[in-house]
Amino acid sequence: MPRDATSLMPYDCIIFVNVPHDEFDVQQLQAVRDAVYNLGAGFVMVGGANSFGPGGYHRTVIEEILPVTMDVSQKKVLPKGALAIILHSCEFPEGNTWGKRITKQAIKVLGAQDEVGVLAYTETGEKWLFEPTPAANYEQLVPIINGATIGDMPSFQNTMQIGLKGLLKSDAATRHMIILSDGDPQPPTPTLIKEFIDNKISVSMVAIFPHGGLEISKMQSVAEVTGGRYYFPEDPNQLPAIFIKESKTLKRSMLQNKVFTPEVAFPSPILKGIDGLPELKGYVITTAKGDLAMTILTAPPDAEDADSQDPILSVWQHGLGKTAAFTSDFSTNWGEHWQKWDHFQPFVKQLLTDVSRVKKDGHLRMSTHTSGGDAVIVVEDFHPEEGFLQVTAKLAGPNEKSEIVTLKQVAPRRYQATVPLWGHGRYHAIGQGTAGERKDVAFGGFIVPYSPEYLRFRSNRQTLQEVADRTNGRVLSGDPEKDDIYRHGRAAKRSTKPIFDWFLIALAILVPLDVAMRRIQLDLGAIKAALGFGRRTASTATMGALLQAKESATAALKSRREARPLPPPTAGTVLPRPSQKPATPPNAGSPKPPDAPAETSDRPAVSTTERLLAMKRKRDEEK
Repeated sequence: MPRDATSLMPYDCIIFVNVPHDEFDVQQLQAVRDAVYNLGAGFVMVGGANSFGPGGYHRTVIEEILPVTMDVSQKKVLPKGALAIILHSCEFPEGNTWGKRITKQAIKVLGAQDEVGVLAYTETGEKWLFEPTPAANYEQLVPIINGATIGDMPSFQNTMQIGLKGLLKSDAATRHMIILSDGDPQPPTPTLIKEFIDNKISVSMVAIFPHGGLEISKMQSVAEVTGGRYYFPEDPNQLPAIFIKESKTLKRSMLQNKVFTPEVAFPSPILKGIDGLPELKGYVITTAKGDLAMTILTAPPDAEDADSQDPILSVWQHGLGKTAAFTSDFSTNWGEHWQKWDHFQPFVKQLLTDVSRVKKDGHLRMSTHTSGGDAVIVVEDFHPEEGFLQVTAKLAGPNEKSEIVTLKQVAPRRYQATVPLWGHGRYHAIGQGTAGERKDVAFGGFIVPYSPEYLRFRSNRQTLQEVADRTNGRVLSGDPEKDDIYRHGRAAKRSTKPIFDWFLIALAILVPLDVAMRRIQLDLGAIKAALGFGRRTASTATMGALLQAKESATAALKSRREARPLPPPTAGTVLPRPSQKPATPPNAGSPKPPDAPAETSDRPAVSTTERLLAMKRKRDEEK
């Protein structure tokens, strides 16, 4: 299936026959939409168990181009489903992000009346992120899912028990549970598994990067006994398709397996020459898109919902193309009687003829080319009658971007416009000229390629040789023996390095030394004496002479004292200490005062201090 609308231009009609949504990628479905809307291709979807809503086309670009919608909330009687999703913190890159992403995609597939709830193990334990809620509230549920904190669940028991109680509260006709895990939690008890089986609630297990065979076996056994499915994807990119497929389990309620005869609701060239219609055995429930869609065939109204008739065949114009939806099928499943019908081939032929692109001989010719960073669109008019046209063009290109421009007349019957380019890839242009009742269309396209450098898959030998010559090098052949990469004798190379950092280190070392020498004074003599340097020892002769002189002085003093002995002290006098000399009396050598008593020769002079001490001692004795 092509991934761009330009590749679909050779086809006048595209038909999807009972093919599910997950068989295509986003680019392929977008190409179909662009081919219909911009290029005028036809599109037909034929019903079946993998088409329309059950096929997962709800809220997709395919639903956008179809004349019916998969939202069947307007029906009064419609079985609904309930889905519970359990998320477990998976140990692979961006595991929680993947879990949130595929959960949102699974909810988008559900119908508006279907209920969905999400459980996870959070900081406060197992709990509902939100209990079963109608999927129509998708916009309100997305922020809750994005803000969830998913932890490592210790056991399936509590989480599955909470999910079971929530599903039993719902009045849905179909209940289902999906568990995404790496298999670490403890398995549920047999009693809990029996409750799931008794209430006909299926459980599908998705094992993503499990740690061993035990985890795989216990998850697989839970899925088998409850009627669910077991998945073991090797690539996280497979997870969205798995969850979409599981969500479509609930969409089976949109399949109506009953025998009925379609009724003609609106005359159409598709039914030309056809009088009666055979029975069909079933169809997919859809809703026509208001008055814009032409509903040609309908199913008979239900007794409980007489005001509503489900469309069987609807067509409408979408952009430049036309699309049709046949909600039943042409196989032996539902259309067994139609295959035996005489008008079966005329009906299909007239249906495709009405929808397919019709090739008409127009009078406009379009040419496109690039000039620098712009696209130049030129439209020429070859109509037999000359006249002025209002010409517009729509240019669509990479990144799903498109731009509409008005072409100016630059010459007789020649119109031109310039559009800035916005990327590399394929561009297709649709020009439309109108004048009164006249309306002509022209198509064109071009490709903006990548740089020619990306087209080279081999080395550019010429460039390599030029680089080697300019740098005095050589081109290596790839053979180690011939190249001799590690040969000796190479010329020595010198290079310089800044030494500022080394100066900073030297400064950091010298600053403390400089401060110490300025602030601390050292006594070199004391240091030398402490270390034993510079000490002089007196000679033995000198010490002997000093001792002899000391002894002679001591003997002389002793003989002098014996020659002149001191008189005995009288009462009230204090002799001086042997180490002290008698104090000189005051006024010695001066004339004595007239009233002073004359000193006798037999009483030595006494100092003032001694007299004061004697007087103090005498008063003490009197007391």
